[in-house]
Amino acid sequence: MSKIERQNLRLLEAILFAAAEPLSEKQLAARLPEDTDLKELLTALQAYYDGRGVQLVRRGKSWAFRTADDIRPLLEREIVVPRKLSRAAIETLAIIAYHQPITRAEIEEVRGVSLSKGTLDVLLEAEWIKPGKRRETPGRPVTWHTTDDFLDHFGLEDIRDLPGIKELKAAGLLESGPAINAYSTFGELAGAAAADGEGGAEPSLLPDTVPDEAAETAEPLDPEG
Repeated sequence: MSKIERQNLRLLEAILFAAAEPLSEKQLAARLPEDTDLKELLTALQAYYDGRGVQLVRRGKSWAFRTADDIRPLLEREIVVPRKLSRAAIETLAIIAYHQPITRAEIEEVRGVSLSKGTLDVLLEAEWIKPGKRRETPGRPVTWHTTDDFLDHFGLEDIRDLPGIKELKAAGLLESGPAINAYSTFGELAGAAAADGEGGAEPSLLPDTVPDEAAETAEPLDPEG
């Protein structure tokens, strides 16, 4: 690694340490010299911190330093109680996470009930969702996506790291039953009965698989080399 590359690596390290929240690759590139190979530097820095108490982690297309998972419990002295989400907000967040990009009407179709404006406002305030491109359909409705802050909060690198139905069932977070597999694509409840006090099971709001994103890989680079 050349002297200039090492200097850029040190600059990138300082920028990430000083940041109060994860920074996108676009934000990082704007703070580095124009000819900088950002992906190569990020790979080098991530390799350098691998196995240390502080590690460089990727959250979608954003990056941040975070305490290593095995060290974090040793640093906890207080329990932070986050704002509790309503059932509607949790369901809406799950639907957006597993089916993005998705419109408000599609969310309502999956849930089977109307969506109040306040539900989306809560998720927007938490910075866990964001509006995306408009659909090229009548009315051009806005689509919704999860954010890198959502990934960071739940310790995920990519959306595809979200657990599938099998994992959720194995963890006891979903009850086993035919209704779980009744869902085929968003908005289609293939013969599943809603729980209206008649003993019916609620259809699953989750698909069998999660959205796939192209994996970004690069060869490790030793910052001391």
